[in-house]
Parts: sequence; C-alpha cells; structure tokens
Amino acid sequence: MFTLIKREINSFFSSTIGYLVIAVFLVINGLFLWVFNGNFNILDSGFADLSPYFELAPWVLLFLIPAVCMRAFSDEMKMGTLELLLTKPISLQHIVLGKYIGAVILILIALLPTVLYVFTIAELGNPPGNWDVGSTIGSYIGLFFLVLAYTSIGIFSSTLSQNQIVAFIIAVFLCFALYYGFEGFTSSSFNISNLGMKAHFDSVARGVLDTRDLIYFLSVTVFFIALTIFKLKKL
Repeated sequence: MFTLIKREINSFFSSTIGYLVIAVFLVINGLFLWVFNGNFNILDSGFADLSPYFELAPWVLLFLIPAVCMRAFSDEMKMGTLELLLTKPISLQHIVLGKYIGAVILILIALLPTVLYVFTIAELGNPPGNWDVGSTIGSYIGLFFLVLAYTSIGIFSSTLSQNQIVAFIIAVFLCFALYYGFEGFTSSSFNISNLGMKAHFDSVARGVLDTRDLIYFLSVTVFFIALTIFKLKKL
C-alpha cells in the first residue's frame, strides 16, 4: 500500500496538478484574507483572529479536493488500467486506501503553509502574542477532519463516471450537500443541522473537542470509503 501511496504522490507532483492545487489554495485564501476588502479580510476586521480563514477554507476545499480526487479512479477506468491494477498482488481495500491517503497528504501539504498565518496573527495582536490559541488549534483539527471527509467523498465520486468533469461535479454537489445542505432545514421546531458537516466543524472550531463531532467525521469518511470499495467490486 505504501508503494501505491508513493506512486499517487509522485503522480501529483510529476505533473502540474500538485503544484497547481497548492498554489490555487494559497492564492485564493491570501487574496481574500489580506488583499480584497470584505468580510474575510483580517486587516479590515480590526481583530487579530483567524476565524475568517476557517470560514473561507471549507468553501475553497469544497472545490479543490474534488479537483484533486476526480481522476483517482475515473482516469483508471477511462484508460483501461483499472483491471490491470486490480490484478496486482494488493487487496482492493489497500488500493482504495492508497489513493485516498495520497490525496489527503497532498491537501495537508497545501494546508501546511497557512500555519504562517498564525505567526502573523500573533504579531498583529495587542499586545503581540495575544491570540486565541484554543480556537485556532481546534479549527485546524476541524479542518483536518473535514479534509478526511471531503477526500473520501471525492474518491467515491471518481468511481461513478469515466468522465473526470462529471466526477468533479458529483463530488462538489455531495460535499456541498453534506456540509451546508442541512443548514436550510433549521427551525425552532425542526432542526436537522447536526446531520451536516458545518455544524460539527463549527463545534470543533470553538476549541472544544467533542468526541461526537470527531466520530461524525470519521463515520462519514469510513462510509464513503466503504461505498468506494463496494462500487469497485461491482465493476
């Protein structure tokens, strides 16, 4: 499986995909957080706080992660190499996990440079070093679990079509539906927002690690990985 993970990471960086994903993620976040005027601009908010970044990142990743995952199996099916891959002395579960972990590692590499935002916020604080440590750490943990869930959805979607664009659109739709779709059904007498990822992400981002939130994200991840394995067995 480690060979497959290495192969996936090498395939990302042997082409422009890996570098493009990292560059697009950092540029979009950088422009909205530090350049463009608006609700996400940290300098305009007057507070040394990274909450605008953690509000924006899930929406950027909602498009970015499906773009990374769309070729995982759709390209294999289109090129006719999936059957060859399945004949290798490695289980189907390991094949899926190898592609999944490879995609997760790429996204985490894209997230890593944003740690510099923490040092920037610390210097902008009054006095310097005055920033909400608990909330920031909690938000990064929430973002990590969100990446796990989004990536599992993207990998599953890539098994549904040989067309990468179709796989991308399906993944974006599913990620959006599970992240924000349940928010519209909130009312005083009927509240199912806890079924969506946004409610659990916001809960973790407050700096309080509730096992129910972490179990939720892990359950979504395991569910879509299991669906991926089941779908490939039917091919």
